[in-house]
Amino acid sequence: MSGLRRALLGLGLLVSSPWGWRLAAKAAQAGYCPAGRLPPLSSPVGHRQPGAAAMQTAAAAQGIKYLGQKEAQAIDQELFEEYKFSVDQLMELAGLSCATAIASAYPASSFTVSQPAVLIVCGPGNNGGDGLVCARHLKMFGYEPTVHYPKRPNKPLFDGLTTQCQKMGIPFLSEFPSEAALVDEIYGLVVDAIFGFSFQGNVRDPFGTILDTLEKVTVPIVSIDIPSGWDVEKGKPDGIQPDMLISLTAPKKAAKHFTGRYHFLGGRFVPAAMQKKYSLNLPPYPGTDCVLRLL
Repeated sequence: MSGLRRALLGLGLLVSSPWGWRLAAKAAQAGYCPAGRLPPLSSPVGHRQPGAAAMQTAAAAQGIKYLGQKEAQAIDQELFEEYKFSVDQLMELAGLSCATAIASAYPASSFTVSQPAVLIVCGPGNNGGDGLVCARHLKMFGYEPTVHYPKRPNKPLFDGLTTQCQKMGIPFLSEFPSEAALVDEIYGLVVDAIFGFSFQGNVRDPFGTILDTLEKVTVPIVSIDIPSGWDVEKGKPDGIQPDMLISLTAPKKAAKHFTGRYHFLGGRFVPAAMQKKYSLNLPPYPGTDCVLRLL
């Protein structure tokens, strides 16, 4: 690997200077871009499943319950208090589900150059933790993830997740690119792990600026559980529009407003008694899979 290529993959160092992103863009134009760009949407990769497979995924989504914010919070609380799941336990299962869904829809082999580069933007809460776990598993799956984690909580759980990523050679960006074209140039996929279903109120910087940029990117965006900035129940038609939504535990009401190509259900950890109590009507997962495609 050339020195320039290594530098671009380790963009956490490159962006420390004010001209770092410009240098990355110029290098990409000169043929040094390490981004794992995906084929255009018209390519066979990522098309809707034909025939019987499409009918199967459509049937899986029928009758499934879409949760409001309070009900989603109640289920989470019951998992922790009654079933004694730990936060890190569910976070590991959720992050693995996200990485598995991404690998299913966007195989590393479908990226148009040798380095399948993925940018993962993590928020300050549990959704950001899911993103860190997802990054670690994507690395194990053969992708080249890079993490932007601007607001890190001072808690051992998140410190540990960060250390794990760093020890695996996953670079962390100190700054987010200010122009959508730079994201498009360097990465083939963006994972939105900023806000989850507990988010309320107005989006504050730096995340407001980040979401403004993500609204303009052309590479596919994958949102974990809720597209960041959306109302959990009403959605947001003028917000980011992800290509993939990965609903965890059960879809939230905002998922009814999702118009992208892929909708996956992940987080295969809801006990049968809880499914019955909340009338979730979750479809059966195939075999031992940890994700199920709904769309």
